[in-house]
Amino acid sequence: MKDFIRDTEIEELLRKAGSPDRKQVLEIIAKSRELKGLAPEETAVLLQTDDPELILAIYETAREIKQSIYGNRLVLFAPLYIANYCSNNCLYCGFRRDNKELNRVALSMEQVAEEVRAIEREGHKRLLMLCGEHPSRSSLDYFIEAIETAYATHTEEGGEIRRINVEIAPMNVPDFKRLKAANIGTYVLFQETYHHETYRAMHPHGPKADFAWRLTAMHRAQEAGIDDVGLGALFGLYDYRYEVLGLLIHARTLEADCGVGPHTISIPRLEPAFNAPAASSPPRPVSDEEFKKLVAIIRMAVPYTGMILSTRESPEIRTAVFELGISQISAGSRTNPGGYAKDSSEGFRAAQFNLGDTRTADEVIHDITTRGHIPSFCTACYRLGRTGRDFMDLAKPGLIQHFCRSNAMMTFKEYLMDYASPRTKEVGEQLLAGLVERTEKLETRQILIERLGRIERGERDLFI
Repeated sequence: MKDFIRDTEIEELLRKAGSPDRKQVLEIIAKSRELKGLAPEETAVLLQTDDPELILAIYETAREIKQSIYGNRLVLFAPLYIANYCSNNCLYCGFRRDNKELNRVALSMEQVAEEVRAIEREGHKRLLMLCGEHPSRSSLDYFIEAIETAYATHTEEGGEIRRINVEIAPMNVPDFKRLKAANIGTYVLFQETYHHETYRAMHPHGPKADFAWRLTAMHRAQEAGIDDVGLGALFGLYDYRYEVLGLLIHARTLEADCGVGPHTISIPRLEPAFNAPAASSPPRPVSDEEFKKLVAIIRMAVPYTGMILSTRESPEIRTAVFELGISQISAGSRTNPGGYAKDSSEGFRAAQFNLGDTRTADEVIHDITTRGHIPSFCTACYRLGRTGRDFMDLAKPGLIQHFCRSNAMMTFKEYLMDYASPRTKEVGEQLLAGLVERTEKLETRQILIERLGRIERGERDLFI
């Protein structure tokens, strides 16, 4: 695979779309409601739209699309950083090689298990496992052993990790096959920025300096049999409009070449990080209004791709963009290895970046429940083989909702029984009762009543 991102082509798309007329924007908005996605040319027009009235129409359409495909579900996960040694020198990252004041940590397998137990006691069932890129301190052997350790770690009250998604440096096909054999879920990798000059400036040293090797990693992962992959850009490094088009071109290229596009797209914004100059002073900061706009437009452009929002953002911004397209969120996160089991005020000296949302998982769950969202810990699709093209074959006709809503409710019931605070359990039970009552299909309602009752009596891990 060769580099397929052309800076001049993306800049030309944005130039041609400059100052779009109202009729053109409304036609593209109407097309997005067909749930077939948008071309880069059409997406560029929306990105160049500044009319407040049209922006509101974009928001409203994104809400409709999110509701139509994902409903009110929000899937929850916790990131687990196992090592912060790194041979790269990314100017926006606390883990960067030249940060001599960072407390370097590589967790032992006993410490990994300790972290997992702490995460399980928050109610989480899925992890995103991460580490720095270092040939000895975070090798593939070490990473796979940590995956195996996490899966094997169980706590009281049904505490277990049912699926581990991973974010690890690009590899060759044989190594991706080894990763696949470790029973992972989604392979996640951020290009960070799709703008070549900015990429070179932000990654001056280390293996990550190779733009094309990173860009084509998803093709190699899919060749190795990993059919669920997740893209991402780090907003704030370059023009957000350019980055959105880069993500879209990447997604469309994957679908054309591999038969299926990305399962998820992540949209982190730069947050301050210990001794990371570009994070403290972002080259192209993205305002809150621009952030909301880009979330909505991505939802319209790739309607069946999940969108992930991390705890980089404040609770207020997270709340604002949930309904604009977000389908997965982290909660109760720590970005320093060992931070769940032994959190401390010095944790930032080992962290990748600072958090915007420092609430506990239960506080986040209580908040989203009171707003009508269904917290979901579901991992059924991974374990039943509904991944990659099979997932999209169910998602595009709208059939996946038949599984997802019910599975979300059952996993949320588990959380309420095992981990929720009294106030969260109260609002959660009210939400579930209302959802059961509003389930139109009699057969589905009967299944839900029966299985929610079984969970209340002690059974766990029920799904369809």
